[in-house]
Amino acid sequence: MKAVLDPDRVLAGGLAAIRGQFHVPEGFPPEVLAAAEAAARRVPDAHVDRTALPLVTLDPARSTDLDQAFTIEASGSDLLLRYAIADVAWFVRDGDPVDAEAWRRGATLYLPDGKAGLYPPVLSEGAASLLPDGPRPAVLFTVRVAPDGSATLEDAERALVASRAKLGYETATAADLPPQFAEFACRITVAEARRGAARVDPPEQEVVQRPDGGYALAFRARHASEDQNAALSLAANLAIADVLRAHRTGLFRVMAEPDAAAVLRLRNTARALGVAWPEAQPLAAFRTGLDAADPHQAALMLAIRRAGQGASYAPWRADAPPWHAAVAASYVHATAPLRRLADRYVIRATLAIMAGDPVPEAVTQAFERLPRVMGRADALGGQIDRAVIDLAEAVMLDGREGETFAAVVTDIDARGARMQLADLPVVTRIDAPGAAPGSPLSVRLVDADPANRAVRFEAVGAQP
Repeated sequence: MKAVLDPDRVLAGGLAAIRGQFHVPEGFPPEVLAAAEAAARRVPDAHVDRTALPLVTLDPARSTDLDQAFTIEASGSDLLLRYAIADVAWFVRDGDPVDAEAWRRGATLYLPDGKAGLYPPVLSEGAASLLPDGPRPAVLFTVRVAPDGSATLEDAERALVASRAKLGYETATAADLPPQFAEFACRITVAEARRGAARVDPPEQEVVQRPDGGYALAFRARHASEDQNAALSLAANLAIADVLRAHRTGLFRVMAEPDAAAVLRLRNTARALGVAWPEAQPLAAFRTGLDAADPHQAALMLAIRRAGQGASYAPWRADAPPWHAAVAASYVHATAPLRRLADRYVIRATLAIMAGDPVPEAVTQAFERLPRVMGRADALGGQIDRAVIDLAEAVMLDGREGETFAAVVTDIDARGARMQLADLPVVTRIDAPGAAPGSPLSVRLVDADPANRAVRFEAVGAQP
């Protein structure tokens, strides 16, 4: 997901600087491209024929790197998800040039003007992508979901599949999707509530032109099909995590709850944005009721997403049971192997276990190495996202120097005060001696500098 959408290319110049600063790769080395071209010509010969399944893909309309295709069917009172995931490991072999380059990158990097892929396009947007232009090799997971939303992995196999349609979030209708699609998502949501899970999926921000010729950051409305589609991956990843945990192996996505200081900062952010948060209501219950269609609540959702210590990866450890606080369960990443290196190895381990085979030693060793590699990729992606947001904020405020804004101090740390503007999704620092967390302020914009991705405010008094 891009941090900011830029349909009019307002950020183009600044994005070029970001790519240079963070050494975002442009293309692939010749030996990697040659190896990928050769891999793309491999003919699947270890896959059962499942081309009769009525699979479809559902992604942003312009996406061509399609990791997932699915169909859903009833099985008594249960629902069966047939979830085809791109079989990247069929094309990429341990130690080959494509594999080595993927280990250097860790994950696809996204910017508003494009991406730096984990794998060359001949694979990620061609032979390995589940496009509807012919059979593709995939790993087919069968996930059974009970009426209470509990998910169980029933089968995993290498399969030849054929997508019937490439559906887009923006245009897909209920008639295009399996009849049980909405019911499946509803069951997963019910199960999340029962576990006390509190995932937050804020909408993307988009640079839009104001009537006066300036620019603003708006939140793109999320489509219902996006949230429903996310339930498919969640169910599969939870079911796979259960299998790996039971076999005392795997690479898990783990995350702790935000600490007390982060929760206090979020309460101050809610106050700044005018979002009511009852004093006795814990964060987990509060965030499940936020509405992404409300710009102020969407801004708070972004703040919540960034509030904790962040998710990370951890291999199985008997003395440290894997736990993801937002999901309220053990959780893995297995459904986006075209975009994340870790998923390829989680899939390989699951295939082995479901076939009754030992997990390959190369996979077990990878589980020990991957946390550092994926952590580095996550950190780089986060730095790029933050730089893009800083750029967009500076562009949005450029020309508004001298204007006064309402704000609230969200927290104080060693570097001073941090504040949230009340009417814009902007968080920045300010010199406000004596201010305490929760203090309302009136602030004046002194400077907005898109070239340096910086904005500067000064306090002009307490907010009335």
